[in-house]
Amino acid sequence: MNGCGKEDKPVEGIFANHKPYTRWWWFSSNIDKKDVRDQLVWLKDHSFGGVEIAWVYPMFLSSDTPHPDFLSPEWSEPVVYAKRVADSLGLGCDFTFGSLWPFNDVNLPDGDQTRTYFDTVEVAIRPYTWDHPKVARILNHLDKDAFFRYADRMNKGLSEAYKGSKSGLFVDSWEVETDGMWTPGFGERFLEEHGYDIEPYVRDRKINDENAEVRYDYMSTISGYVMREFYGPFAENARRTGTFSRAQCGGAPTDLLTAFTLVDIPETEAILYEPSFSRIAASAATLASKEAVSAETFTCMYGWTSLRYKDGHGQSPHQGREQIADLKLVCDALFANGTNQIIWHGFPFNKVGRSDNWFYTTCQLSTDPSHNLTGDELTRFNEYMTRVSDYMRRGTNYTDMAVYIPLEDSWMKGAYPEEVTNMMSWALGEYELRYIKTPEAFKGMQPMWVNGKFLSSAEYKDGKLHCGDAVFSVLYLDVEYMEYSSLESIIRLAKEGLPVYLGRTPHEPGVVKHQDYDSLLSELKGIPSVSTELSAVSHPALVEGVDLPDFWCRQDGDSYFIFFANPLSMKVTYPMEYCFAFTDKGSVRDIVVNHHGKSDRVSLEFRPMESLMLQVTPKGVKKIDLGYIPPVLPKD
Repeated sequence: MNGCGKEDKPVEGIFANHKPYTRWWWFSSNIDKKDVRDQLVWLKDHSFGGVEIAWVYPMFLSSDTPHPDFLSPEWSEPVVYAKRVADSLGLGCDFTFGSLWPFNDVNLPDGDQTRTYFDTVEVAIRPYTWDHPKVARILNHLDKDAFFRYADRMNKGLSEAYKGSKSGLFVDSWEVETDGMWTPGFGERFLEEHGYDIEPYVRDRKINDENAEVRYDYMSTISGYVMREFYGPFAENARRTGTFSRAQCGGAPTDLLTAFTLVDIPETEAILYEPSFSRIAASAATLASKEAVSAETFTCMYGWTSLRYKDGHGQSPHQGREQIADLKLVCDALFANGTNQIIWHGFPFNKVGRSDNWFYTTCQLSTDPSHNLTGDELTRFNEYMTRVSDYMRRGTNYTDMAVYIPLEDSWMKGAYPEEVTNMMSWALGEYELRYIKTPEAFKGMQPMWVNGKFLSSAEYKDGKLHCGDAVFSVLYLDVEYMEYSSLESIIRLAKEGLPVYLGRTPHEPGVVKHQDYDSLLSELKGIPSVSTELSAVSHPALVEGVDLPDFWCRQDGDSYFIFFANPLSMKVTYPMEYCFAFTDKGSVRDIVVNHHGKSDRVSLEFRPMESLMLQVTPKGVKKIDLGYIPPVLPKD
């Protein structure tokens, strides 16, 4: 029931009402059913669409907090109750598929733990979980049999909670050691794939910048393991159990674009990842016709404080005094890069009206009326995000330019520079693709990322590139390295007439080279539809203008819905300056929208902290009032 006592029917479909969800942090303790209901009713009354339950350590890392064992019948009882109450309120209810992030278990069988070539004990340890102070071991994410043994235990604990409306199973970003990552049979598979022995390089710690070609091959084999042994099985387990899979593939040592297509809902994250990172997940959704692109949103907005700060009293900066105006910049930046479902990070389990518990990296949603992220202003903000999400779920993603993703470049480059790792110690390597962006010069074509896998089965027909479930007019190619098989695919498509912009002459990565690679490059350059001049991309962009703001477009029949984020959102980065949004004085962008065989001039007049929506039909262009500008809330 909601605050008026009304019962609602369960929501049908995945994120069917488009309202924001929240991650709901359940701290290890005895969970009171009354508190469960009270908090769900509060969320319903504040325009949330659902929750994702995440089971974490006891507050303050207390070693004597009473709690049921993870996955025990006593643990399952309030979980099932939460699902039933959520269903009665018309809320969705998803589950993090474990205690904390990828995946761990205090009862993990020996041999199922993650490992490196050196197989140190420490690499598999996860100290702070629901069963604290017991120490868990991290699952081997390169072994699908180990995953399914783990999944069987999780499924038994959640079996009753799976009933009712369809729930999602969630896996968070990759936080598993990758240096020297290994699993039984890896050496043999590597030899089969690349024709030489990798063990001496791993053993002598020579997978480094001096052996970038070897590192590339190592990453290639690891990537296959990650998709074949983890993300694929994770999605398969969801299908088997009548749930859906939602995954943050960020941070994983794999082909991110392909990995995102393996799950039902690709999920991005901001602002520990740049908002532009969302375009990888959005491109995957476009290529593979995914229903939604979700985002863990507002994580570490103003910086990061360690869980271990002051003996487990870690608390994020400005907690309780977060500014919705700052948060709006983040969600608008995500919308303008393809996200269409917000997942708040997050909502600590508390008695309604209290704020005893908090999570150390979150902007804290709170039932405490003295906090900022509560009450009527929170409701209005959620209603705004719901309106934008609704428009950004209509029809399909528009795109007119395919951009070859620089995956091979990233695998050749190795570690991030010190200026990145000093700020974010968990950002390990270029393979994470945290900072890649599609070409600014062609922003108006809403470019999408493509890769060799999708190009291998693509077709050029009727003047269009049909790649996965997306359709493009042109391929933009500007990378330093490219796989031989990708080069073959591009030559085939260019011979069929596909316009290709070739910004650089790529090289073949990896140790073993094909003798005819250079001759194939010469063949590519000689094809009439291939050009090294930007002017060769003559197809008019949907949106033209100087200093275009970031935007996202959905095509629904003969209508386009275009969301333009406030230009200040392009400056969103980690960590955000407190009250940064209030520096916005308003701005104007004059644009041209090319549509239905004509061109319309439009003046985008942004009031301070405002984003805009256009509807474009054969009759012309009209502005849609999104009806929300955030207020100034109490400050620190």
